[in-house]
Amino acid sequence: MTKRAFRLETEQFSQERFFCRFVDWRVGAGLLVAFALSMAMASAQGAAQQAAPSPLATLVIWMPFILKGFALNLVISFLAMAIATVLGIGLGLMQISLIWLVRAPSRFVTHLLRNSPWLVILFVIMLLLPVDIRLPGNQRVMFPDWIKVTIAFALPVMGNISEILRGAVNSIPTGQWESAEGLAFTRSQALRWIILPQCIRRAIPPWMNWYALLTLSTPMASIFSIHEAVSNAQAGMEAAGARPGLLIPFYLFLLCLFFIYIYPIAVWTRKLERKYAVGS
Repeated sequence: MTKRAFRLETEQFSQERFFCRFVDWRVGAGLLVAFALSMAMASAQGAAQQAAPSPLATLVIWMPFILKGFALNLVISFLAMAIATVLGIGLGLMQISLIWLVRAPSRFVTHLLRNSPWLVILFVIMLLLPVDIRLPGNQRVMFPDWIKVTIAFALPVMGNISEILRGAVNSIPTGQWESAEGLAFTRSQALRWIILPQCIRRAIPPWMNWYALLTLSTPMASIFSIHEAVSNAQAGMEAAGARPGLLIPFYLFLLCLFFIYIYPIAVWTRKLERKYAVGS
């Protein structure tokens, strides 16, 4: 690899970690202020219309139900990221294979998953996977929709994990490979004992970045009537009388909820990015 190609590879690898850079505490402060203002306006509107209970009381009543749905969002994000990591590592190793018949299909799959809209993948998986699974003895086991959604979310992230691994390996100076070859290491031994250990610290920040993006994308599961945070919030508003004044406070509460969870991840990602900078 030439110096110019190596520089372009490291720059492309660094650009994988962009989302968490923009998650700032000022965004959270703005969300909290907007939530407080919307709650005050909704309370004033409710008082003028003699509506009961108040928007704050309604949110408190439905908060456990919303938090239960948020817990499902986290479960989906955990499982999807675990699946994407395991499969993405395998796909990434195939991308750096010296065998063309292995490398070419894996690159095609990687770029297909990376460039496909997540919502399209969700619909495809939901329509393709069966409602239930038939076991021996003519027994049927239901295939829950939230598991289908988890698989669907794992696919695009798997493509990005694969690209992260490929970029991390290619960002290692070629002198490392040459030194390993001089020490009589095979390619697999050099990859296992020399290259991949150096890739781990470089891959952690973009991996965390994609986990944050995945978590923020899980509300799309509400389209398929899965009882996550957004779906439960909508059900709570409908049960409370579908008052228009509840719409903005409820959704701003959801935004605050996701921000509170994502912000520590973003801060940690930025710290690791500075510590494990590619050029350092």
